[in-house]
Amino acid sequence: MQIAERTGLAVWVNDLRKARSLGRFGNIHYMSKRLKYVCMYVDARKEKQLIERIQSMPFVIRVEKSLRKELPTEFKGIREGKKTPS
Repeated sequence: MQIAERTGLAVWVNDLRKARSLGRFGNIHYMSKRLKYVCMYVDARKEKQLIERIQSMPFVIRVEKSLRKELPTEFKGIREGKKTPS
C-alpha cells in the first residue's frame, strides 16, 4: 500500500459550522474558532481542482496553499560552522 501525496491547505472561513463540510474534500487537521480558519490536507494529484471547488463555496474567504514542500528539510552541515567545546 502506497501513501498518497498530500498537500496542506489553510482555508479562511466565515462560518465554522459550515466549514465542517470541508471534510469531504480531504482530512481536516485543525479548526481555529478564534481566527476562523481550517488546516486540512488534500490529495496532491487533485489539488488544483479541489482548491477551485473550495473557493467557490459561499462561506470561504480565501484558500492558501502550504509552503512546506518548498522549505529545506535537510539540515546536514548546519553545525559544521560552529566550534566544538574543548
